[in-house]
Amino acid sequence: MMAKAPTKDPFRCSECGWSSTKWVGRCGECQAWGSVEEIAAPKKLSLVPGRVSQVALPIGDVNIESAQSRTSGVEELDRVLGGGLVPGAAILLTGEPGVGKSTLLLSVAAQSAKKEMRALYISGEESTSQIRIRADRLQAIDPQLWLAAENELSAVISHIDSVKPELLIIDSIQTISSSTVDGAPGGVTQVREIAAALIRITKERNITLVLVGHVTKDGSIAGPRILEHLVDVVLTFEGEKHSRLRLIRSTKNRFGAADEVGCFDMSDAGIVGLPDPTGLFTTRHTEPVPGTCVTVALEGRRPLLAEIQALVGVPVAEGRDFGNARRVTSGLDNPRTSMTLAVLELRAGIKLSGRDIYVATVGGMKISEPTADLAVALAVASAAKGLALPADLVAVGEVGLAGEIRKVTGVQQRILEAARLGFKRAIVPAGSELKIPGIEIMEVSRLEQAIARLKIS
Repeated sequence: MMAKAPTKDPFRCSECGWSSTKWVGRCGECQAWGSVEEIAAPKKLSLVPGRVSQVALPIGDVNIESAQSRTSGVEELDRVLGGGLVPGAAILLTGEPGVGKSTLLLSVAAQSAKKEMRALYISGEESTSQIRIRADRLQAIDPQLWLAAENELSAVISHIDSVKPELLIIDSIQTISSSTVDGAPGGVTQVREIAAALIRITKERNITLVLVGHVTKDGSIAGPRILEHLVDVVLTFEGEKHSRLRLIRSTKNRFGAADEVGCFDMSDAGIVGLPDPTGLFTTRHTEPVPGTCVTVALEGRRPLLAEIQALVGVPVAEGRDFGNARRVTSGLDNPRTSMTLAVLELRAGIKLSGRDIYVATVGGMKISEPTADLAVALAVASAAKGLALPADLVAVGEVGLAGEIRKVTGVQQRILEAARLGFKRAIVPAGSELKIPGIEIMEVSRLEQAIARLKIS
């Protein structure tokens, strides 16, 4: 007898494609919850020509007037989007709970309404009276801004038909469900089908769609991975709960750069865009203070000045070093800072063994790039020696384990921003070849050379 052909596994993960002979709650490959679904029986592929939705045209004959972006009224959001809100575009905004997503979008809806763009804000998490209270606080009242609280897709479509908005905000996609789709509200199947239906409707009617998405505990977007493929733009709203600074990053953008960053100031009055946020990350001291140094970080394409502060404890008595010195960082990469401190002691001769060292950024800014290595080393050396650095100095450069100062990307852009803000001196890696009017450029090739040039050895 011929051997029976093995049947295909009837269950498959919608995230990674892993298959199983039985249903399981968690994928055995990518470990995603609720992503394993039963595969429908395959249908015979039809090769009969069908009715087209739009006639194909030469690319030069395609009309682009209907796809021109319109300003949202929030300049920092327009910067990240690549110019503004594009009709028919689908935008996904995610972020941690409480970071201010709903507050931001309510302000965007009100500002868009003031620009004669009818906006419809649909919330599945709050009542309309709750949203109205927040709108009063934000001064986001406009007759062109419409509110609704719904959780059913059919009701959402009815609101779209009656209001006929140009901007539609859904807060959030996980709270909208449909009785015609299998699965629990917020589940993988529901989120995928609801998002696909809304995107299809808004593209047919040239409505800009903004979806609010939840995140998991590891910071990734909740729901199926296909959700990120369906939308045109993916934005991430970031910020520490104890800091006023909020950043909105673009991780996918079909209409502009995917590495742009927008800055916002979160206060009791709401969220305000910051076209020049440098003042949040630097302080102006009346007198020079040891242990401070300014560097220039790049957030996407945007140069931001950041002040690094260091505090070094008193030296221990001879023979009393038990190796219990503390090394504490805030806003900086801890392993990289520890490496910079080791290079500072061994290559530049700054005695740090047995001394407590605290290094932090101002204003809650987080710096992960190696560009801040030189500023960290100079701030710690200044604190250890008790000698203040010049107040008009910025330092940019990566420190290697051999004590060399390596080149970094965007040096010209960084120093131009420092010169614009009034800094007169800059210490940069050798070979940068910068000539910027109004600022003195000091090129160094090694860490000990930088310390000697600044007379803090």
